[in-house]
Amino acid sequence: MKILISADMEGATGVTWPADVLPGHPQWERCRAMFTSDVNAAALGFFDGGADEVLVNEAHWSMRNLLLERLDERVQMLTGRHKSLSMVEGVQHGDVDGIAFIGYHTGAGAEGVLAHTYLANQLTGVWLNGVRASEGLLNAHVVAEYGVPVVLVTGDDLTCVDAQGYAPDSRKVAVKDHVSRYAAVCRTPTRTAADIRAAAKEAAALAVRHEPVRGGPFAMELEFDAEHLAAAATVVPGVTRGGGERRVGYTSETMYEAIRTFKAVTTIVSAAVEEQYG
Repeated sequence: MKILISADMEGATGVTWPADVLPGHPQWERCRAMFTSDVNAAALGFFDGGADEVLVNEAHWSMRNLLLERLDERVQMLTGRHKSLSMVEGVQHGDVDGIAFIGYHTGAGAEGVLAHTYLANQLTGVWLNGVRASEGLLNAHVVAEYGVPVVLVTGDDLTCVDAQGYAPDSRKVAVKDHVSRYAAVCRTPTRTAADIRAAAKEAAALAVRHEPVRGGPFAMELEFDAEHLAAAATVVPGVTRGGGERRVGYTSETMYEAIRTFKAVTTIVSAAVEEQYG
């Protein structure tokens, strides 16, 4: 049994504000250890449940945040940026039986600790076939095309509620309870590690590949906080204005194509953001 862990940081134990997750900040250095603890606990739980392999794909910011030297020696880690499937890189090779979303969060425009979708602020909403989409929802549709179930999700309590919509059978662990976008009631790393390990052990039984799900076409709609960002997004072929001056949309036949176009759009939009004025 091979498990892929997609590891994001905003939903990690103890994380509540931007300095906790932005590389270079003292708080980021501190929170890296708690982030690593969450990921390692998940890996240990999967091994407890019978996994033979655990591959961790770093999915946050620079994708160079986890402390490799603190992971169990059986774990392998894919670190660094510029990967074909970004947050779920590794799922496409046909040897993954289940995937875990560790340290995930709610989507842009929703309640939740550090809620966003790919871009920290510029996206105010993302919709997939008319449903407001988090990174978890988007990634769940991607991995479904490869027949891989989402078996475990960790983050704040609202992330667990969100996950119930896209992975109802998965095990879920809330490491903190949402108070505001930048505040939460947090459990200690000792407690969250135990909770995550226990849930991962149970989740291992759910790691059974199924037939690929072909659910397209996929209509994506994106709303930005400024008109010029919507204009910049239309540089990507197939992306057109619509639904308001700050909105764009496109349709893809597969989720593979949809997520790659989404990544292209967010990359270009990021380059169009100016300091202070956005």
